[in-house]
Amino acid sequence: MSRNKYERPAFLDAPGGAGSRLTTSAMIASIAGPDQRTRPTPFGNALVEVAKTRPDIVGLTADLAKYTDLHVFSKAYPERFYQVGMAEQLLMSTAAGLAREGFVPFATTYAVFASRRAYDFICMAIAEEALNVKIVCALPGLTTGYGPSHQATEDLAIFRGLPNITIIDPCDAHEIEQVVPVIAAHDGPVYMRLLRGNVPCVLDEYDYTFELGKAKLLRDGTDALIISSGFMTMRALEAAERLAADRVGVGVLHVPTVKPLDVETIVHEAGKTGRMVIVAENHSMVGGLGEAVAGVLMRAGIRPAAFRQIALPDAFLDAGALPTLHDRYGISTDAMTASIKSWL
Repeated sequence: MSRNKYERPAFLDAPGGAGSRLTTSAMIASIAGPDQRTRPTPFGNALVEVAKTRPDIVGLTADLAKYTDLHVFSKAYPERFYQVGMAEQLLMSTAAGLAREGFVPFATTYAVFASRRAYDFICMAIAEEALNVKIVCALPGLTTGYGPSHQATEDLAIFRGLPNITIIDPCDAHEIEQVVPVIAAHDGPVYMRLLRGNVPCVLDEYDYTFELGKAKLLRDGTDALIISSGFMTMRALEAAERLAADRVGVGVLHVPTVKPLDVETIVHEAGKTGRMVIVAENHSMVGGLGEAVAGVLMRAGIRPAAFRQIALPDAFLDAGALPTLHDRYGISTDAMTASIKSWL
């Protein structure tokens, strides 16, 4: 039975009336705009491509192959696919066992289930032993309209404190396709946030190439620097374009590897005098990229003109339609642009 039969219904009180329902669906939706280029199932397709020459790669999931795009792999390599049912602890333990036998397991589930439900198994069975397991998780941060049961707004904070683990938060389909072969070749545990389904294409317009552990400056600006990860880099680029029309120069530094951080590049770009530093992330303001960057700047003695965060609040968030929620919690392009204008 599909886990989605047990997900909470989609509702959100409209600003003008208690109990009224939104007409927009809160189902798992693409974050792409109506006219934006997308690619379908970039993770699943990339994993199939890598597995053609890597017979050691296997795929596992906990009843969520369709919702983590692993169904593409399962159709291509059914003999290398494992369905463990609704048992995330078993998923991680099985992945650890396969890694001990020389396989490279890609274990997929929702980010909330990996970070909350299976954390101790990831810690003791995978991270402590530095096993070669790739944990790839859909619905990171606020990428579903379902409420706190499915919104992994604190997953980075949970995993950042775990030794031996690499953490990646890719921006778009272009980057996901590049990340998969890189982490397959990397020896050690990885936690990757996953955008699934029809995923926007953005970074190919910037001649971008993913490098593990490296931040990349996508555009420069003299008034402010946005340091971002995940789809918030897409939003940062959109906001920078809008602000450029008002003659406000905003740079965008994309940081896909949250752990280990590219300290050298962050210090170099944030150390340029006279501009505000803004960290934008699809995560709680507590314990994520914002606080990681703030710590880097403090230890390096960097004092920007001002430091601001665009992030989700330290709260359990509402359920409802994604566009409404992104506006409400300040991570839409409109909200982001307005915030930056008010700070400058």
